[in-house]
Amino acid sequence: MRFDTLLVHEGQSSQPVTGDVVPPIHVATTFDRSPQDPVTRFYGRGENPTREALESCLAALEDAPFALTFSSGQAAAVAVLSLVPPGSKLVSSDDVYGGTYELFQTLGRFGIEVDYVDLADPERRDAAITPDVAMVWVETPTNPLLRIADIAAISARASDVGALVVVDNTFATPVSQQPLALGAQVSLYSTTKFIAGHSDVLGGALVYRDSALHERLLAHRSVTGAVPGALDCYLTHRGLKTLSLRFARQCANAASVAASLGESPFVGAVHYPGHSDHPQHDVAVRQMSSHGAMVSFAYLGDPETLLGGTRLFGAAVSLGAVRSLLALPASMSHRAIPRDDLLRRGVTDNLVRLSLGIEHPADLIDDLSAAMRAGMRGHAREGADRP
Repeated sequence: MRFDTLLVHEGQSSQPVTGDVVPPIHVATTFDRSPQDPVTRFYGRGENPTREALESCLAALEDAPFALTFSSGQAAAVAVLSLVPPGSKLVSSDDVYGGTYELFQTLGRFGIEVDYVDLADPERRDAAITPDVAMVWVETPTNPLLRIADIAAISARASDVGALVVVDNTFATPVSQQPLALGAQVSLYSTTKFIAGHSDVLGGALVYRDSALHERLLAHRSVTGAVPGALDCYLTHRGLKTLSLRFARQCANAASVAASLGESPFVGAVHYPGHSDHPQHDVAVRQMSSHGAMVSFAYLGDPETLLGGTRLFGAAVSLGAVRSLLALPASMSHRAIPRDDLLRRGVTDNLVRLSLGIEHPADLIDDLSAAMRAGMRGHAREGADRP
């Protein structure tokens, strides 16, 4: 089956007795052994049919035999980081989600060193991935500057030194980018974002092909208990069915908004992989089937005026939902990162990150333009009032 058909049908078989075309939500916390032949389900922390249906679909989307879902994207990240041996080294994209940075800060207690590197720079990338590196953590596109790292090149280099490659594929989604096909060992998702798509359910997932990895990750999840509930899995799976449709509209909206921002007198740099002048545009074209639904830009006025200054964009963290969202990473999603580090990475106070929803693009452009225009007027007045 092709991708869009898998979205709808994988893990969604009709029920043999009732004929339900939507599988029921299994809320049982424990399972009677006597009707099971062979015995495959024991306890809800380890097994759940609703969860397994979602995992079956996620795995199929990347032509993989294994997927595990978790209570959040952070829980999924913790699970895969449990594979890093104490005393070893991890190389990470330097432009990385603030929550991931906070998580990496805890690794020091296990003697794990984290080296933040611009993985979009081939020379720095290859110099950093050395034999003492156990894992390479790749965000591409990165959050929030939308840099693009070459997954195939990173995977080839990591293979030479025996390092595991984990790609946070949350921004790109499996619709646009297939990390396993490019040589990575693990695709990681915050399913809260584009996969579920409606800002109403938390979740995370890991997708991979190695059976030995599966044994270790499954054991970690079962012991730590970071499992999503049955209703969460049902909602995520329901949202997943429309991922291709939603993401196509969101990507089209991002392209329209990015083009408008590029012509705005209120905007400095625009970060969007679809623009031909993006530093890694050629890599994006090669490894992604679309340019994503995220855009970030430097606003020349007071960025705080945009929070609450729009009618359609919600001023909120998170992303990937049907409603468009606007955030200031420096004070919101990345606030835990020291200011000097943010500035060094290019995340300034006036950097605005947009997650485009499925609204009409003209309405989004009008709304954002009006808010920026009003903010610039207020900015000018403040300057005039200063002694």
